[in-house]
Amino acid sequence: MNDLTLIRKNLFRKKLRAILLILSILIAFFIFSVLGSFNRVLNAGVELAAADRLVTMNNTGFTQNLPYAYWGRIQNVEGVRNVSHMSWFGGYYQEPTRMAQTFAVDPETFLSAYPEFLMPDEQRAAFLSQRDCLLVGETLANQYEWSVGDRIPLLSNIWQKTDGSSSWEFDICAIYTGSEPEMSTAAAYMNYDYYNEALAFNNDRLGMLIVNTVDPAMNDQVANQIDEMFANSSDQTDTSTEAAFSQAFINQIGNIGLILIYIVGAAFGIILLIVGTSLVLAISERTKEIAVMKTLGFPAPRIFRMVLIESVMLSLVGGLAGVGLAALSLKALAPVLAGVMPGIVVTPGVFGMALAMMIGFGLITGIGPAMNAHRVRIVDALGKQ
Repeated sequence: MNDLTLIRKNLFRKKLRAILLILSILIAFFIFSVLGSFNRVLNAGVELAAADRLVTMNNTGFTQNLPYAYWGRIQNVEGVRNVSHMSWFGGYYQEPTRMAQTFAVDPETFLSAYPEFLMPDEQRAAFLSQRDCLLVGETLANQYEWSVGDRIPLLSNIWQKTDGSSSWEFDICAIYTGSEPEMSTAAAYMNYDYYNEALAFNNDRLGMLIVNTVDPAMNDQVANQIDEMFANSSDQTDTSTEAAFSQAFINQIGNIGLILIYIVGAAFGIILLIVGTSLVLAISERTKEIAVMKTLGFPAPRIFRMVLIESVMLSLVGGLAGVGLAALSLKALAPVLAGVMPGIVVTPGVFGMALAMMIGFGLITGIGPAMNAHRVRIVDALGKQ
């Protein structure tokens, strides 16, 4: 009988206790994996933000827009390489619950601003030349089973056309993917001119401006020049890096990272006490058995190692089950959350962190019981009644 067989038999000697401990660890790692995945999706915009990209918006908030003329004026600012704009349309497909987050953009400067948007050359050319073209992200296209060549309506609860209709017709002429796996592809983009000419109100207004600088080192200088240019206007601006803009937007939802630390920390702290106490009790129950093993020639370091591996194995069984359950749950929820939290999966990064925590958790909870087993004296243990 080898060491692993002994470890496995000792681990499940009292099946009910082992199952309850595994369930406790499972719950902790399930919570960690789900919250960690949500945190990764929310922070993807910050992590993928380009160093040379700035965002200019109305200083009263992103719900207020800017005059169309600002687009041309910013192009003349020293240090600016490219200026694009983006206006929120929102929209839904067929039913209000079937959201399709859509933005009106200038196609040429928009694609220059975001080179990470990937698509075939013929589709890129169609988006640049066809006024009623809709550029759709792969996630959104899969969600509604759209394909290139489809003609679809997008409806809006806010924006109406001059003819009184709130239905906007588009040809899907391009579907984009991201240059990075974490990049969201759950949005759609329309030609601003097509949108602006048919708009019943709020014409010639822009939601925000996207500014590419010639060098990230000039970001502060460019941002200050832009904001100073419109300091005395009725529509003052606030310019920041794309990363800072994304972080500010996330902070309005809440500090998910801090919430993750508090919840997971509390869960692991409680379970650490439960598992640690249970293992100490288990080793105490096996004191005579350990003494017999030492009598049979098992050296103390080998017993120490076996107890420690038993603890790590317990942590791995519960932890891997928890991560697996989280992965299956998020996979089932992914179609529902695709419109608001695209690409929510347990990534290799989250799994790697969870695996490291499983091993660390097993070592922490097992070190005390292993030391107790190491210190068992044959005479004292076998002399007990």
